[in-house]
Amino acid sequence: MRQTPLKLANRPSDNAPASTACQTSGFNLLRFQLSSDKIRSVSRPAITSDPASPDRAEPRYQLETVARACRVLRVFSNDEELLSLADIVARTGIEKTIAFRIVRTLEQQSFLRKVRGRRYSTNVHLLGSRRFRIGYAGQTSDSPFATAVEESLRRAAARSQVDLVVFDNHYSEKIALRCARQLIAERVDLAIEFQTHQKISPLISSMFQAAQIPMISVDIPHPGAIFYGVDNYSVGLAAGRALVKWCRNHWQGQADELLLLELEIAGSLPYLRMSGVEAAVRQAIPAIKAVRMETRGEFARTLVGVRNRLRSTRAAKTLIAGVNDPCVFGALRAFEESGRLESCAAIGLGAIPEARSELRRPGRRLIGSIAFFPERYGGELIQLALDILQKRNVPPAVFAKHELLTRENVDSFYPSDSVLSDAYDKIR
Repeated sequence: MRQTPLKLANRPSDNAPASTACQTSGFNLLRFQLSSDKIRSVSRPAITSDPASPDRAEPRYQLETVARACRVLRVFSNDEELLSLADIVARTGIEKTIAFRIVRTLEQQSFLRKVRGRRYSTNVHLLGSRRFRIGYAGQTSDSPFATAVEESLRRAAARSQVDLVVFDNHYSEKIALRCARQLIAERVDLAIEFQTHQKISPLISSMFQAAQIPMISVDIPHPGAIFYGVDNYSVGLAAGRALVKWCRNHWQGQADELLLLELEIAGSLPYLRMSGVEAAVRQAIPAIKAVRMETRGEFARTLVGVRNRLRSTRAAKTLIAGVNDPCVFGALRAFEESGRLESCAAIGLGAIPEARSELRRPGRRLIGSIAFFPERYGGELIQLALDILQKRNVPPAVFAKHELLTRENVDSFYPSDSVLSDAYDKIR
């Protein structure tokens, strides 16, 4: 059968302008403008895209479920971080039931692994387009505790693909200020400050704020910075209650004097440690005499101070608590030199390796030490820093966990400790 060609009414001539052709043909859906080298549609906006943008593809080509799964994988900063379903929901904003199904699917496909009950860890290492530079100004290289913090930070930074810029404050106000200026000059993305002198903390904070560098302060609060460290008053209460328990078991609940070894330069927050100790002891022994001694947290300074104190005091039974382990060792050495070691009992704060070694020795007068676990600081500080840099919600203060270590439980927390020599000689 012969087909009749389709005829269009009012067909324009071939040499008519393009705009006239569209009008005369009756097709008004699109209007075209003719240029010398291209035809541009004026009814459809031009698509511009940054090649580096994760949203460079048109939405119609994206699978929402896959995009959500990628968001779940990105919330893990490294393969050692453990997150619960609630953590994943909070970080991604994905609805809980959907997040649960995604997590279970990723687990079944071996992208995630389930560990420690209901927590998950990633098997995927994502390569970021840019490595963060985090600056760290440490307290001092002469402190076992501060050294452990720095070592844990270096390990955590390496795991998380973070560049760590490290300076040493050397326990000095002047050097701490110089280190802050150097970190700013290094153009770090975030600064972690571990410096002891509270009176310069506002100045250091203002320097980083002016440079628009967010800051985390370790142990000593700085205005405007996120605080990371122990809950000092709770730590003090735990230490005081341990002293009271020991006193009841060995001295029928009676003691003459409570010697509190302080660190005044650190300001009011570390002062709360000794306030907590005093509150707990006074509740059980109301008539005890409390003696506060400034030690700067140092072994040698405490040794001299307690030597002088022992020349005049008549206290037969003395309970001792210090702001850290080294100053407690200084006090114990002074009692030992004077032949009065059996008239005291002490508790430290920090549970540094020398303190753990001392706890294992029978017949010693260090009855316990509150562990702050500095070897865990690094992982928690780097994760906190990444949360800040990635604009996640973070609280104004993050408290490190603490635990009372005694001769009975020290091996369960630190089973791989090597045998150390005399703690007193080590700490000097």
